[in-house]
Amino acid sequence: MSLKTVEWRNGAVVMIDQTKLPNELSFVTYSDYKQVANAIKTLVVRGAPAIGVSGAFGLALAALQSKAATKEEMVIDLNAAKKIIFETRPTAVNLAWALEKIMKVVISCNDVNEIKRTVVETAKQMADEDIKINMIMGKNGSKLFSDNDTVLTHCNAGALATVGYGTALGVI
Repeated sequence: MSLKTVEWRNGAVVMIDQTKLPNELSFVTYSDYKQVANAIKTLVVRGAPAIGVSGAFGLALAALQSKAATKEEMVIDLNAAKKIIFETRPTAVNLAWALEKIMKVVISCNDVNEIKRTVVETAKQMADEDIKINMIMGKNGSKLFSDNDTVLTHCNAGALATVGYGTALGVI
C-alpha cells in the first residue's frame, strides 16, 4: 500500500491535507507536535483511526523535540504535549486511546533515549496495526455481502479515515 493518509517519514509526520480534497491531492509535512495538533484541530486529518495515529505521531515528535535530561522531565514534557494534542478533539475516542497508549509506553521506559526510541517505534506500530486490522476486517466482512447488495455507511468509513485502508469501505 503506497498511499497513506498519515505516516512517519524521516523523523516527520506526513499527511494528506484533506481540506484540499477532492480538487487537489496535497501532502503536508510536520516536524513539530504543535503543527500536528493544529492539523487535527483544523481537519487536515479526519476519521477516528487517522486522528488517533496522528496524535501518537505528535507525541513522537514531542519526544524528539524535548530537551529533557531525565525521565521525569521527559514525562512532564510529554504530558504537556499530550494535553495540547488531546484538546484539539476531546471527544475523539481514538485520540484519547492513542495518547494513553503512548504514555503507558513512556512510563515503562528507563531513560530519555529509550523513551524517544520506543515512542517513535510504538507510534509507527500503531499505524501499521491500523492497516492490518482494517484489512482483516475487510476480508472477514466481505463474506457478509453478495453481488448487488445495497450498503449504507455512516460517517467517514473509507481509507482517508484510517492510516490507509478503510473500515466499512474496506469491507466493500
